[in-house]
Amino acid sequence: MKSHMPPSRPSLRLLDLLQRSTADRRVVRGNTYAQLILPLTAQPDPVEIQRAQEARRRALAKKRAKDLLRPRTPEPVEGRKNIEVQTELYLEELSDHVEEKDMECQTDAFLDRPPTPLFIPAKTGVDVSTQILEGELFDFDLEVKPLLEVLIGKTVEQALLEVMEEEELASLRAQQRAFEELRNAELAEAQRLEEQERRHREEKERRKQQQREKLLKEKETAEKVAARAFAQQYLADLIPSVFSSLRDNGYFYDPVERDVETVFIPWVMDEVEKTLKKNELGRAILDMLIRDVLGKRNDDFKRLENPHKRR
Repeated sequence: MKSHMPPSRPSLRLLDLLQRSTADRRVVRGNTYAQLILPLTAQPDPVEIQRAQEARRRALAKKRAKDLLRPRTPEPVEGRKNIEVQTELYLEELSDHVEEKDMECQTDAFLDRPPTPLFIPAKTGVDVSTQILEGELFDFDLEVKPLLEVLIGKTVEQALLEVMEEEELASLRAQQRAFEELRNAELAEAQRLEEQERRHREEKERRKQQQREKLLKEKETAEKVAARAFAQQYLADLIPSVFSSLRDNGYFYDPVERDVETVFIPWVMDEVEKTLKKNELGRAILDMLIRDVLGKRNDDFKRLENPHKRR
């Protein structure tokens, strides 16, 4: 009866290394050309990080609020305790309940605990034996050589491909940087030329506007000069006649004469009127006094004449 012996320790170590390499996340699987390669200058956006932190904080706050709002079983009163019960519509028998009971024992004072016996698992199965002839065992050094050659070759090939890819990416980044620098320089030169052209255009428009304003002012000045000459020629014969008519109508006057007519003569008339009123008032008072005196004398004469008549 023949059977294979278990693999030796080197083969177990190699298999362990292979399993670890397949489970290690640092080992790249598949084609590396399809992977997302970030540029060297790529940095996390602080705004995105802050937004993610705010979203995480809001989620934690919502979860905490839900936990606080979730109805809970009130605390038991003193002397009681809560137990788990079924709340389903259909009751189910709990058959996996562990039976429990209380036991008591009394130990001797200061009795040392006996040492724990060594655990020896119970033997299971049936013992069998076999015979291994010369040359039937697994020669690890001989059998693992082609496997190691394949693994080393694939690893070296993959490493060379990754190195070539990194060099190619580095050259592409260098070309991209050079292209960006050239493009930025061209953009700066184009902006400078556009700014220069804009300044020239604005200066040209400003000069045109100044020339138009100058021509307009010259035209207005010429029109004003022509109008002034025409007005002087037209008014040469008109001014004497206008002045004579205005003087005849009283628009031109002697200030002393006008002052006498408007101020002195009205004042004299007012004073004369006041004097006349005073004279009239004096005359009226005098007439009244004379009338009263004459009346009294007349009465006295009448009284004197009456007694002579009575006699």
